[in-house]
Amino acid sequence: MSLGLLNNIASIYAQNNLNQTQNSLQNTLTQLSSGMRINSGSDDAAGLAVANGLGANVAALNQSGSNVSSGISLLQTADGALSQVTNLLNRAVTLATEAANGTLNSGQVSSANQEYQNILTEVGDIGSTTNFNGNQVFSATAKTVFVSDGTSSGANSYSETVGTLSASNIGVSAPSAGTTTPGTTTAMTNPTPVASTLTAGATATFGALSAGTNTISGNLSVSVAGGAAVTATIAAGTTLAAAVTQLNAQTSFSGAGLTASVGTGSTANQLIITGPADTSTAGTNVLSLTGTTLSQTTASTTTGATTTAGAGVNFSSTATTNVSQLTAATAQTVLTSVTTAIQDVAYQRGVIGANVNQLTAESNVASAESVNLTSAQSNVLATNYGAAASDLAKYQVLSQTGISALAQANQVQQEVLKLMQ
Repeated sequence: MSLGLLNNIASIYAQNNLNQTQNSLQNTLTQLSSGMRINSGSDDAAGLAVANGLGANVAALNQSGSNVSSGISLLQTADGALSQVTNLLNRAVTLATEAANGTLNSGQVSSANQEYQNILTEVGDIGSTTNFNGNQVFSATAKTVFVSDGTSSGANSYSETVGTLSASNIGVSAPSAGTTTPGTTTAMTNPTPVASTLTAGATATFGALSAGTNTISGNLSVSVAGGAAVTATIAAGTTLAAAVTQLNAQTSFSGAGLTASVGTGSTANQLIITGPADTSTAGTNVLSLTGTTLSQTTASTTTGATTTAGAGVNFSSTATTNVSQLTAATAQTVLTSVTTAIQDVAYQRGVIGANVNQLTAESNVASAESVNLTSAQSNVLATNYGAAASDLAKYQVLSQTGISALAQANQVQQEVLKLMQ
């Protein structure tokens, strides 16, 4: 390498390496001071995108937890109010039982009725004045509790309806049970098989089921060319498609060259049994269905079922049975109605309790997911202090050696002056 003064190449190399060292040292110090491995998009663009996405998920889940807590608080407010309603109704039971006793005079019954009226008024007041965050608790309007992890696929809404509460509607009656009508079973007519040919096997096509929801059951017995019959038992409630799968999976059935299928088009909802083609003479592989006793059963139906809860007991003067006044004549009717109202309130509280448990479970899931995603975000973003401290020591040493090397590179070219002496 010749001596020259035009460019100090060694100094340029030293400067370049020192600049890189200073940049790395600055980045390491930033990581140590901020606690974050990624402080700009240039540090790790993909990692930053992942961390920001996880951060959005965590923010949504944390707020969802707050949403659920508010929903639970609203339901618990309703449950607490209904607990007091139950206490009032229990007092009404005492009053009605007392008024039904023939030893009371009219004035005493009137006093009992006065307290009974106060109970009905207080129940109505509880229903109209119980609020949560400015919203009326006892309402037929559903309150939506929204839960999300920040994505459209992770969103869910819970519709919570407490129900109204007034003197004309105390409690909620349980849905009535429906009447189940079992399906009817009718025999399927055994078809006359179509003759086999040298290119196609004989086919036996059973009549179409009267409805696609019908099921089949019974015994199937098929013989080919007068041979031993292949039998299969199809259990009750078996769909046509399941029956076909069962038959084709039976070794003796397929071993005899038989296949089962479900018809399409004009033969839809029909069971078709196909035998093997003839080998020498057409019409040899005749199918026989002797012993076959298949039936189809229509699906059972449920009628008269109430899918939603009904209104509670009406204690207003417009009720079918006037229980708005407690007298010696109405005492026993009032007693029956109040007892029913207590049961309806208990059912309403049970529904509210079930909704609280559902929301609590959702809150637990959101909380656990938030913790796990926060941990994942931390793994992406957080500074590894062990590695960063090691890098700091390395870059500090490199910075010192780089400055020393740069000084030496600048000093080397001054030796050219000795040649000029």
